[in-house]
Order: sequence, then structure tokens, then C-alpha cells
Amino acid sequence: MSEEQQVTVSEGRQGTPVWMIAALVILAIVALGGIVVAHNASTTANLAQQSVDTRVKAIQQDTAAQFAQLQQQVTQSSATNAQLQSDLKVVTRRLRLTQSDLKKADQATEQLKAANEENQQKLADVDTVKSELATKASADDVKAVDTRVTGVRTDLDATSSDLKMARSELGTLIARNHEQIDELRRLGERDYIEFTVDIKNKPQKVGNIMVELRGTNVGKKRYNVRLIVDDVQIDKKNLPQNEPIFFHQGGVRQPLELVVNTIAKDKITGYVSVPKNPAASQAASSASM
Repeated sequence: MSEEQQVTVSEGRQGTPVWMIAALVILAIVALGGIVVAHNASTTANLAQQSVDTRVKAIQQDTAAQFAQLQQQVTQSSATNAQLQSDLKVVTRRLRLTQSDLKKADQATEQLKAANEENQQKLADVDTVKSELATKASADDVKAVDTRVTGVRTDLDATSSDLKMARSELGTLIARNHEQIDELRRLGERDYIEFTVDIKNKPQKVGNIMVELRGTNVGKKRYNVRLIVDDVQIDKKNLPQNEPIFFHQGGVRQPLELVVNTIAKDKITGYVSVPKNPAASQAASSASM
């Protein structure tokens, strides 16, 4: 290299100021720092975004779970409400039955009270008869007194029979077994047809009607029955034992009466009470009209 070229290079190197080089270095550092800061900011923003997304997703899942739980509670509340309504209907029905039973019990109590008062009066009559027996000595007087005593005893026997058997709402005596049915037959007021139905859903002829057993509840002593009277079906459901069913047949004025005394699985036993001479009763009813 010639001296002239060396001088030129030296002059060129001496022509670049040191502050400019320092400024460039500083600018490069600042730029690098900006890049680092920007990268850190971007990373922080991404992390923040991921955190937000995670929290939003958790909130959505929690909300969905709470909504599902709320729906389940609503469904359970609806079921509970339906059950309560059903229980209310059952309680109302039982309350009505209880009120009816209380009314019948009150009526039976009044009847017993009246019968007891009547018995007391008849016993007083017996005492009077005994007193007359003690004061009268003639055979005719004794015979007359014996007749009165016999009459009083007959009345007492009839009253005792009435006390053993309850009366229906129409005033008829209700028999609870075969012996009481025989007692009612001896009274001669009505005819009594005993029956036993031991097959479900098969009508059985009882007198002039058909009786069809529809079902029994042995535990609760209740039964369902269908009566076929003059080709007309009469359905009776959830009937208790020894409670009469009244119905009419062929225009007869006085009602017929069906009573079930025993209830077993797919089997009932009882009787049908028929007025005496229903044809005559019907004729009397027509004449009165």
C-alpha cells in the first residue's frame, strides 16, 4: 500500500466521531430492551388472557352445575307437591268417612239410649206386675197377671234383639251374621236371601238381581261390587263391611237392601233384604198416585 492510500484511510478513520458510535450502541441497547419488554408484555398478556379464559370457563361450569341443581330441586318440589296433593285428597276422603261414622255412632247412641229408657219403663211394669201378684190371690187375677208378664217379656226380648243389631239410615235392622239374619226372618217384615260370591268379575244370581264381585281389600275390610238390576248396572266402590246398599227394582216403592257381612280374598258373604210382597207394594204405590 502506498503512503497516499494510508493517509486516506487514516483520514477516513479519523472522520467518524466517537459519540456517534456510542449513540449507535445506545440505540441498539434501547431497541433490544424494547424488544425484551415487548416480549415480556406479550407473554404477560397471554398469561393474563389464559387466566381470564380459565376463570370464565370455571364460572360457566359452576353456573351450569347450579342451574342443573336448581332444575333438579324444581323437579323434586313438583313431585313433592303432587304427593302432598294426593295425601290431601286421601285425608279429605278419610275425614268425610270419619264424619259419617261419627254421625252413625251418634244415631246408634240415641237409639240405645231410647231403648234403655224403654227397658227401664218395662222393668217398672214388671215390678208393678209382681206387686199385683203379691196382693191378688184369685186364679183369674194370677192368670191375667201372667199374661201381662208374658207380654212384657216378649217386648223385652224384641228390644234386646234390636239392641244387638244396628239400624240403617232408613230404619231397617242390619244383621251381621247368620244368627241375626234368622232373627230378622222371625220378625217377618222382609224376606232375606243369603249369598256367597267367591269368583271375581262373574255375575251371580241372587234372588231377582245379579251380584258381581269386582275386588276386595281384606286388610281394610272393603270391597267393590256391581249390581245388575232390571238390566241396569250399579257400581259401588270401596264399601265397608256391614254397610247396607239400597236400590229399587221394578218400580217397587220400598227399597231392596244388600249387606256384606264377611270379606275375604276374592270372596264376599252377605244377604239381600227384599220387602214382603213387592207386587202388592207396587200396586199400593200406583193406587196412591
